[in-house]
Amino acid sequence: MSKRLFVISNRLPVNITVSNGSADVTESTGGLVTAISSFINNAQVNDGFEETYWAGVPGCNSSTWKKIAQQLVNKEFHYVPVFIKKNIYDKYYNGLSNSTIWPIFHYFPSYAEYNSDHYEKYLLSNEEFFNQLKRQLKADDTVWIHDYHLLPLASMIRKEFPEITIGFFLHIPFPCYEVFRIIPDKWQKDMLEGMLGADLIGFHTMDYASHFLKSVQLVLGYENDMHIVQYKNRLVKVDAFPISIDYTKFSEAYDDEQVVQVRDTLKKQFGTQKVIFSVDRLDYTKGVHNRLRAFEKFIESNPQYREQVIFVMVVVPSRDAISKYAERKKMIDEYIGNLNSRIGTINWQPVIYQYNTLNFQELVAMYTACDLALITPLRDGMNLVAKEFVASRKDERGVLVLSEMAGAAKELSEALAINPNDIEDIAEKIRYGLEMEETEQHQRMTKMRTAIRSYDVVAWASDYFAQLKKIRNRQHAFKIKLLDTVSRNELTGCYQNAASRLILLDYDGTLRPFVAQPSQASPGAELLHVLMELGENPENDVFVISGRDSKTLEKWLGHLPVNLISEHGAGIKYKHGEWYSDAHPSVEWRSLICSIMEHYVLRCSGSFIELKDFSVVWHFRNCEADKGMLRATELYNELLDYTNSIDIQVIKGNKIIEVRTKGINKGIAIKKIIKDNYDFILACGDDTTDEDMFLQLSENPKAYTIKVGMSASYAKYNVYDPGLMLSLLGSLGADVYESR
Repeated sequence: MSKRLFVISNRLPVNITVSNGSADVTESTGGLVTAISSFINNAQVNDGFEETYWAGVPGCNSSTWKKIAQQLVNKEFHYVPVFIKKNIYDKYYNGLSNSTIWPIFHYFPSYAEYNSDHYEKYLLSNEEFFNQLKRQLKADDTVWIHDYHLLPLASMIRKEFPEITIGFFLHIPFPCYEVFRIIPDKWQKDMLEGMLGADLIGFHTMDYASHFLKSVQLVLGYENDMHIVQYKNRLVKVDAFPISIDYTKFSEAYDDEQVVQVRDTLKKQFGTQKVIFSVDRLDYTKGVHNRLRAFEKFIESNPQYREQVIFVMVVVPSRDAISKYAERKKMIDEYIGNLNSRIGTINWQPVIYQYNTLNFQELVAMYTACDLALITPLRDGMNLVAKEFVASRKDERGVLVLSEMAGAAKELSEALAINPNDIEDIAEKIRYGLEMEETEQHQRMTKMRTAIRSYDVVAWASDYFAQLKKIRNRQHAFKIKLLDTVSRNELTGCYQNAASRLILLDYDGTLRPFVAQPSQASPGAELLHVLMELGENPENDVFVISGRDSKTLEKWLGHLPVNLISEHGAGIKYKHGEWYSDAHPSVEWRSLICSIMEHYVLRCSGSFIELKDFSVVWHFRNCEADKGMLRATELYNELLDYTNSIDIQVIKGNKIIEVRTKGINKGIAIKKIIKDNYDFILACGDDTTDEDMFLQLSENPKAYTIKVGMSASYAKYNVYDPGLMLSLLGSLGADVYESR
């Protein structure tokens, strides 16, 4: 069976223009199309995909599509058209996508509209995508979803195909939580849960990824471990992949015959004048108005440049149907007209303005003919124009003035960075750039070209799919795997044949069921007997490694021949020895944490606070279920905000919220006690706090790890409840005595 990739985006990679009953079809040449084409045509990095399908809206109705389908022969893709009724598409695309999500995600909340009908049509359009896809998808396919138009789609696919591989990539910024939370609550949850249907969620920068993870924590209550979220028994990886360009295409275009011809014509036209160039889509996020103001300020502050410099500004039409865009065009048109008439002369037009597109040769000719590229977005996910300009400059000349608000600024650190709202600074950087010595231009441009060449569009796509494969492999280790009879016999056999054994046992929820009050969870006679049998065997090192405090563990288990570890690794007592700790209890933060928790005790009947040596715990097991979960989420979010700058961590456990000193967990604790001479290791636990221990042992071939309870885990096996766990441990202890 062939390995198939499905690329999903709002539009298909073709442009269809219908006029007088006939359709004109041209293939798109945008950055995403180039990226996918380059990736799948490179056999060394394309992950073995034999067939690629591209699903999107075709820009025509189904009858027109049928007529032109034979013209759409593409060696790289099979087209999967998604037909959405015009009135629905308008509310999905111009409505929610570009009048709500776009302004919010680009930090223009005052431009956002909140229309419930638009949101319903947004969901309905995503369902249309899903309905088209589910007729063709198979469980072993790979799906790659692109951009903000399709935030809910991954979740829809996941419900129908739980084992399918799904990647999602956002091509625009993801805002900080304080901006994201402006969106209506239900919409927030739907968007985040939709994205979490993917296995790998990609962003342009680590800032955007961190903003997303923060929103997931504060809106949905899921924390992350090294950018991996445990969501609905799955692991979801969140990472940064700065999209790039076809470096070779732009670099080699410098010598293209048509480019050379256009460039020579432009240089003759400009003569000795310095040339500033910018090209953008029409959008309020691009900072075009500030750019013009800065150019005017530059001329005013540097009168020697009058008639010695021109600003060639190309604005590409975009979303004219949205009022904010039409208003922006009107503002630009009027400003340029006033500027040219006010400071221009009969022989000098300071701004040459074109509201149209440039073909590839014209674009590269302008990139390579200008002295300075002026790129000043107020907010931009990446901005490939900056990378295209740098890649085009094979002559290693020219200056890039780049907004620090563009994602590309993270990589192109040799550009002249500006704050797009600082008009005087932009004007000064224009002056500095136009007067920059060729030696400095060469040094800066060389470094930027090296950065882009090293991580071009193929590297971007291959990096993404390499990480997608890694998280899928990690997911396979994070599943529910029942300890059946065959596995139990194998475990027992390995135990019996081992000369030295390490047994690591959590307490609450593992050896003893949870109870209403923690103090009531004292061990019964059967549990004490099992631990005694296991601990008395000289070939066994038994550790009870618990979240309980040392006093409680000492009281309940201190008389047994077992080792005790308290508070997830903070304290340790070897059998018949004394308690000691490498950690130092901190008292500075405890009183304030307690006061925050006490407020939630008052708000949630049945909850209470437990003070330990190294942590403070808020218990809500005895609360009304819905109310307890609501208050737990609120408390968790409040504690996360408070503890950002403090060396402590907030942990969600089984019906608890715990605050403890950083650097304490069961994974770190067992590192200190594992010796190379163990022939057999058994580790058992039930909670998220035990995952550190399971993960630490996941690569150890001698280790058996068991999760108590039916949730996904890094543990090798699951058992239903503490009763079955105790039965297994009892049989191991009995086997020892039978073999003596």
